[in-house]
Amino acid sequence: MIGDTVETKQCQLKDPMDLFHSGQVVKICAPMVRYSKLSFRTLVRKYGCDLCYTPMIVAADFVRSAKARDSEFTTNKVGDHPVIVQFAAKEAQVLCDAARIVCPFADGIDLNCGCPQRWAMSEGYGACLINKPELVRDMVRHVRNQIDNPRFSVSIKIRIHEDLKRTVDLCQKAEATGVSWITVHGRSVEERHQPVHYDAIKIIKQSMSIPIVANGDIKTLKDAENVHLLTGADGIMVARGLLANPAMFAGYEETPLKCIQDWVDIALEHGTPFTCFHHHLMYMMERITSKQEKKVFNVLSSTSAVLDYLNYHYGV
Repeated sequence: MIGDTVETKQCQLKDPMDLFHSGQVVKICAPMVRYSKLSFRTLVRKYGCDLCYTPMIVAADFVRSAKARDSEFTTNKVGDHPVIVQFAAKEAQVLCDAARIVCPFADGIDLNCGCPQRWAMSEGYGACLINKPELVRDMVRHVRNQIDNPRFSVSIKIRIHEDLKRTVDLCQKAEATGVSWITVHGRSVEERHQPVHYDAIKIIKQSMSIPIVANGDIKTLKDAENVHLLTGADGIMVARGLLANPAMFAGYEETPLKCIQDWVDIALEHGTPFTCFHHHLMYMMERITSKQEKKVFNVLSSTSAVLDYLNYHYGV
């Protein structure tokens, strides 16, 4: 589970709420399946990212299987903090058990109430939880009651209802139970590529006294600033925008070559599997390569071939 052998007392845990009390908008790397793992979190932290999430982990599998724990969650003692472990769960005690396992090594957990994928919804996970506010409240309360560390955050990530009153009600119930902050993806479960309802995030923010994080279609630092102004959100969470440009929060319009070099160094140091290493580079180089270059680069099949290509074409 943990990158190095980590003794609990050596883990440099932080209180994520300190970020929200800093007076600055908190810049956050979203939970992304396959992508927001330790090596990528290490990269985006070098370029102004304040807070990182793990990919979503199914809590029941995590609790049940040592193999799942080892493959799903890797961190280190110092650099990977604050880090939030996101879980998919539908039973309060299972979520608590998962939270207890990661508590010595992570700074908080997040309950996924926003994943719209069919498999998640059919299993009772993800976005179907926005229609079960009592269950969400119960899960948050259980974790709050069973984790002794008051600095350990418990957050939720949601999508919005067509009827926004229901979303506000869900958020207020979660707040009353002691949730640390709420991330709002400004689309309903049915919406995929439609415009994000930033007005809805603003209404939710105005209805709450805990921090609210805005999520959805934020591709540049300018977008992040605009969404903050539109919504009043305390934090901005980015997914695809950071995949395309991990240096986005540092103000770069496209991925700088230095960032590509940093990714190569970090990925090799962490032993990142080739497919993940290569996919990240494909995303990062999307805007800086021609169609012809993509045809060649995207079919490379070994680390050495990728390194040779980068060295020859970009001096990386």
